[in-house]
Amino acid sequence: MSDQNLSILNRIYSEFSTEALFRSASRISSGHINDTYHILTENPGISYILQRINSSVFKDIPGLMKNIGIVTRHLENKINSGDPGARSFSVLRLIPTIREDLYFTDDQKNCWRLYNYIEGTKSYDVVESPQLAYRGGRAFGLFQYLASDISPDTLSETIPFFHDVEKRLGAFHEAVLRDPEKRVLNLSREIEFVGNREEDMKSIPGLINEGKLPLRVTHNDTKFNNILFGQDNNAVCIVDLDTVMPGTVLYDFGDAIRTGANSAVEDEKDLKKVSIDLTLFHAYAKGYLETAGQFLTQDEISHLAFSAKFMTFIIGLRFLTDHIGGDHYFRIHFPGHNLQRARAQFRLLESMEEKFDAMKEIIARIVEDG
Repeated sequence: MSDQNLSILNRIYSEFSTEALFRSASRISSGHINDTYHILTENPGISYILQRINSSVFKDIPGLMKNIGIVTRHLENKINSGDPGARSFSVLRLIPTIREDLYFTDDQKNCWRLYNYIEGTKSYDVVESPQLAYRGGRAFGLFQYLASDISPDTLSETIPFFHDVEKRLGAFHEAVLRDPEKRVLNLSREIEFVGNREEDMKSIPGLINEGKLPLRVTHNDTKFNNILFGQDNNAVCIVDLDTVMPGTVLYDFGDAIRTGANSAVEDEKDLKKVSIDLTLFHAYAKGYLETAGQFLTQDEISHLAFSAKFMTFIIGLRFLTDHIGGDHYFRIHFPGHNLQRARAQFRLLESMEEKFDAMKEIIARIVEDG
């Protein structure tokens, strides 16, 4: 990183109420959306995560930061109160600015926030064992449990219609009609794939509209790499809280299975490697239901298996829509990256369809066994 960039980051860092002087910074490149930096300080035991929030994606940054503030304070209070289920859990802590705001706006109208860095942790893009899947399931279930007594009415909808499949389908069909990058000609198989599943995927919003699926405070981006694990591989923290807002627990469970029980990475090029691993699915679901099962309704539990198909479809649809529209939402690392991501998701969905009866049986057996 250039001296000029380090100087800029140091100046921004100085706007926050920190405990040690800036020493250096390195960029963290794993995220799709925001620009993220690991800040090292003159005190070896203290470091931070500095992020520039992507205002092109997040239009309501005050609402977004309000949501994160509400949820992190609530979880921290729960953990500090000695809740027995949260003894080994941590929560990201927002560092306020010197003016006691939750974020800082620079001269170029960029919005920045600062978190504590949780030392000695790591994340996984691919789940390496059933034990890891089980612990990941417990972690996301625990996150939902700890947030279950927050009224969803207190949070803003920071990305309207984020997992609304009908809105996503509408955006997809509009992108196909406009075809701004002239890419549609080579996508007949993918477009047909979407069309064959449209009506089936509209069942979840139908259940929400009928009041059968309650709105709760949900994470809404439960990729497995949003769990931090300690040295002993115990899950210690849930990160990437930008999309914390009202939703259904099915969004969180389904998206977690999409990555947590996938035999390959999210953008796997070799589609033969992509499938739903039922052993990992069972382990994740078991861990999840141990922590979240104490507050879920029967309707929520009975649709857990379908939610994996639902969320895999939505994410694949979003990747494909972004590819058609010119790659404006998800950061790509090479031409065609979003199409490669979409194809991997669609192959994963095919695998889920092939094993769907077994997935439903696994959930039923876990519930029966208590």
